[in-house]
Amino acid sequence: MNIDQQPPTLTIREQWKRSVRKERAPIFVRAIGILYKVEIEPADDPSRVDHVWMTMECPPVGRLIVSINTLSRYNRDGGFDPRIRLGKVLSRYTERPEPVLERHDPLDYTVLEVLHPVDYFAVEHDPLEEMLITKCNDAVRAEVWGELYIREHLGIHQIHSRRASCAVARDIIGRDGGLRLYYRDGVAELLLFKFCGQ
Repeated sequence: MNIDQQPPTLTIREQWKRSVRKERAPIFVRAIGILYKVEIEPADDPSRVDHVWMTMECPPVGRLIVSINTLSRYNRDGGFDPRIRLGKVLSRYTERPEPVLERHDPLDYTVLEVLHPVDYFAVEHDPLEEMLITKCNDAVRAEVWGELYIREHLGIHQIHSRRASCAVARDIIGRDGGLRLYYRDGVAELLLFKFCGQ
């Protein structure tokens, strides 16, 4: 079946996949979706489990898997603190945002931290998994900023600061990702993720 004969969802999904393959470079996006499920990343080797996977419906693109770090394997393997440093910015909303997937400017934590005082606290891997699963299950919408990727699925990753860390020397400025969860009580919570040394 050629792409012009495919259902609209498949057509738009395939267009995004083609864009990622064609550009051969990360495409930074913002996505808002309806949460479908959240789970610990599947892996045969437990030492490689360093993400929670959040699956959300994002019509008309379909399902996206958002990969959220729960520790830094680079820092752990380099002998540094592997814990995620988590920051939160609370706000309120009156209407649930509509699902969308769009190219978007990245976040910049340094700008956010000027606008909103953010306290970061280190969270161990297992409690962070539990916290993210609970928060995602309580949310009615999720909004993410990150890079679109294709593996066996279409997803978004790099949902964290991209500045140099204890174990990673590459310093990517102004290309940070993040996760905002919208709850039933009208509260929205922007979660910011940093690694040791950021």
